[in-house]
Amino acid sequence: MNPANNTGQQTLEVISKADRFNRWIYDTIRPYCHGNILEVGSGIGNISSFFVQDHFQISLSDVDDYYLQTLKSKYGTSSNVEGILLLDLEHGDFENVYEGKQNSFDTIFLLNVLEHIKDDNKAVQNCKYLLKNGGTLIILVPAYSWLYAHLDKTLSHYRRYSLRNLKRLFSRQQLTVRAHFYFNGIGIIAWSYAKIFRLSAVPATEMRMYDTLVPFGKLIDKIVLGKIGLSAIIIGDK
Repeated sequence: MNPANNTGQQTLEVISKADRFNRWIYDTIRPYCHGNILEVGSGIGNISSFFVQDHFQISLSDVDDYYLQTLKSKYGTSSNVEGILLLDLEHGDFENVYEGKQNSFDTIFLLNVLEHIKDDNKAVQNCKYLLKNGGTLIILVPAYSWLYAHLDKTLSHYRRYSLRNLKRLFSRQQLTVRAHFYFNGIGIIAWSYAKIFRLSAVPATEMRMYDTLVPFGKLIDKIVLGKIGLSAIIIGDK
């Protein structure tokens, strides 16, 4: 069975080949990850693979059966993968359905997931429900509403975010913000190109080219000190 959004699957497949870019994301969030970890919306495991390789104790999850089967095929026998879970942050009876997972995780991270969820406030609340006291929530999302493009629509994005939006979400759930910054400044150029030409998918050739520019992208991010970027990242504690 293919996932509900084939554009999403195609995008994940294209990005899966961008090893430098995926490593950059992993290296950015890794210092904040500890203990029993849950990845929400693992997809085909582009970032999961680094956690598995580095022997983190981690559970993977998704709401899509195709992705769950893919994850089980890739990581089902990995000794440090605690589970591969069907997890729906939009479930109307979340706390009862997932009562057994309440206060279970030291770290939860969502990478390019929250923008797909209509009620993002409820999603953050449900993540908090799964976190232990003192646990850490990490969220990476697309940045800037003015960058919203046809590609966002085909990927089923409800919105793009500012750091102010993210801090407001965390404040509503009484999560203490530890860090917040923008990420991948040079990606703004690539996404602007996609917006101008109304692209409906991430082109594989351009993604490979972009992947070669990651060392330059890291340098740019150091220069701008996380003040601009294609993505916004926030880290907070329960």
